Amino acid sequence: MPVELDNTEPLAWNSPDLDEDTKEMLETLQANILHPHVREHLSVLFLHFGDGGDGRRFLRRLVPLMKSAKEHLRELRSFRMSQISGTTYVGVGISKAGYRQIGDATDLFTDNAFQAGMKRRTSTLNDPPVAEWEEPYREEIHAVILIGDATPEPVAATRATILELLPPTARILGEETGLGQRNPEGEGIEHFGYVDGRSQPLFLADQVAAEPKDNWNPFFPLRHVLVADPLAPNPNRHFGSYFVFRKLEQNVRAFRQAEEQLADRLGLTGEDRKRAGAMLVGRFRDGTPLRLYAKPGEDPSPAVNDFNYDGDPGNKCPVFAHIRKTTPRESKDGGTERTLGVMMARRGQTYGVRTDNPWDDAPPETRPTGGVGLLFMAFNSSLVRQFEFMQRAWSNNPDFPRSGTGLDPLIGQGARDVPVRYPLAWGGNELSPPLPQVPQTVTMKGGEYFFMPSLAYLNNL
Repeated sequence: MPVELDNTEPLAWNSPDLDEDTKEMLETLQANILHPHVREHLSVLFLHFGDGGDGRRFLRRLVPLMKSAKEHLRELRSFRMSQISGTTYVGVGISKAGYRQIGDATDLFTDNAFQAGMKRRTSTLNDPPVAEWEEPYREEIHAVILIGDATPEPVAATRATILELLPPTARILGEETGLGQRNPEGEGIEHFGYVDGRSQPLFLADQVAAEPKDNWNPFFPLRHVLVADPLAPNPNRHFGSYFVFRKLEQNVRAFRQAEEQLADRLGLTGEDRKRAGAMLVGRFRDGTPLRLYAKPGEDPSPAVNDFNYDGDPGNKCPVFAHIRKTTPRESKDGGTERTLGVMMARRGQTYGVRTDNPWDDAPPETRPTGGVGLLFMAFNSSLVRQFEFMQRAWSNNPDFPRSGTGLDPLIGQGARDVPVRYPLAWGGNELSPPLPQVPQTVTMKGGEYFFMPSLAYLNNL
């Protein structure tokens, strides 16, 4: 029988009772889609194929360097049991233009955003004009290759091997280098200094079992991330996922200045000044959810994910806070995002080298104004219904989740002309006078949409 994408229970990937179709799916699905692969060090190569036949042969030659989702999950189990390190991750995505260039028809791909490409969606997403994007992204990108591992040496070695395979008719349009940022507690953070990546849709039984679920169930069916690979030998068994890549530059100095100015305008003093930034992000820097706690570190597990916004009209966590805008978890059963299937499997990584400590309280003027940011990456079963809906209808919408909400303070794009109000005290009923929204401090520098095909497809090229 075909793989069950609308599964009502998390996938027990190592169960002896798995049907043959699901086994084949796991053995031909690329790693990093169902479960994050370590990418502390990451190289992202963007390619253009001058000759389609050479491009096909090159992509096929990459398969021995890649591993399946099943292999990746086995490696994770070995690491948990005996600390045996896994192998380097290599991921491959092909754009609509790339499929066309290597000679494959694209009419079987049903996602309108993928068919158009990101350059033709700037008005939909309120992105900067393509002429303002960085040079590599203004070109016609045919493929993306991701190379990731925990240390830089295997990434460099695998990258060198891939470059040796690259035919002379192909060009590297550009390369991004991801480098993980961590606070003193070892938690992954983004460049504004906040713990990142905590709230994710989970698809596998062992992932879901490890999470408390009294107030929020992180389990999502496979239909939220997998798509039958229409060009593979057997689409009932061979699956892929739509992949969005966006380079987001962060002006850390401007964001820290906005935090300080907001704390001053609200009259916050002492430790309560940290609540200004938390009202923009939705969490304190250490990951403590503002919805649950008035101060950072009040809970022994500060990055707890088991919460919702029921009973909080915005006097604890403002409705325009970044994590509330992008994950409006209004009920235990998943609320809006479960109904619409908006949440994505995010696999982003920070980029840029810092000479300061992103997590500390150094003055804003010591912070970088550019050259650092996030390589936003996410897997979707529908770019239109997931990534684009989140960016367009939630983050960029000043009237979501209700009129006068304002834009997402972090990634919202557009005019920030709607004044907003903040709770003066955590959980109190008194609100500030209407205040200007904080300025935009995240700038989209370019990107593209890809499909991450099955290994069965790549092997069949």
